[in-house]
Amino acid sequence: MEFTSRVLPELQQSLNTLETIRLPEELMQARAVQPPIVQQSENISVSDLHIPGWRGQPLRIRVYRPVHQGDRRLPALLWTHGGGYILGSAESDDGLCMEFVQTADCIVVSPDYRLAPEYPYPAAIEDCYAALRWMAESADESGMNINRIAVGGASAGGGLAAAVALMARDRNGPELCFQMPLYPMIDHRNVTPSSYEITHPAVWNRANNLAAWRMYLGQEQAGDVSPYASPSLADDLTRLPPAYICIGQLDPFRDETMDYAVRLAQAGVEVEFHLYPGCYHAFEHAAPDAAISRRARLEYVHAMSRALNR
Repeated sequence: MEFTSRVLPELQQSLNTLETIRLPEELMQARAVQPPIVQQSENISVSDLHIPGWRGQPLRIRVYRPVHQGDRRLPALLWTHGGGYILGSAESDDGLCMEFVQTADCIVVSPDYRLAPEYPYPAAIEDCYAALRWMAESADESGMNINRIAVGGASAGGGLAAAVALMARDRNGPELCFQMPLYPMIDHRNVTPSSYEITHPAVWNRANNLAAWRMYLGQEQAGDVSPYASPSLADDLTRLPPAYICIGQLDPFRDETMDYAVRLAQAGVEVEFHLYPGCYHAFEHAAPDAAISRRARLEYVHAMSRALNR
């Protein structure tokens, strides 16, 4: 069946408005597209800080917090933006990060991690892990509850969230209470049926995914790839925090995501999983006003709120 006819009717119109990019040829053109300007809430403070990141180099982090926090210790979320490891910035998810703050009464930290191909693996994951360590080490000063720290992200950000959870476990902290890898980019091998199935040019597809992985892994692709780069390679998924995972049925990451969710459950990790029929990659961002998009976003925002305030 042709791809468009499989898409939910309420999402089909958005296919005509999506920017079509070809990687790697149009990488700089794609980077030039600015994220939409989000109106700031008078109840939420947004500030940028610089901390040591990969190899001690400066890393900008964007911090969102309730204006009226006072002396309360709040739960915290490390949110890693998406973009195939090659696109995006800490501002990419301003609206969503503020929604997490508003709904969960929490602090959100979004690192402006280094992008490939200029900075291939492990720059991005080490930047994200450095941000997590900063959250734990500065908890007294910043008013974060060190016992209620979660990690989340979507697409490549979901891959980084899964990798941060693995890294935090293997490096003995900081301890996480929850992980939310949404439609995560976690398998560089691209051998699943869904990775071959989705080729429509308007959505994230096989060709762009192959190109993005080549840029992210760089020379690493020729050797043994680390599970911190490609979390699907992790043999041991025990002792990881509870997870919330969702994916659209028409997403090239469908099969690797479903496999990861099943393996987490088999390893004894609590998992809530949602599969959305007729939905393509990042549909809730491409068509934010569609009913299915509003429902999906509401479900994962409230799942994070429940986890942080459990």
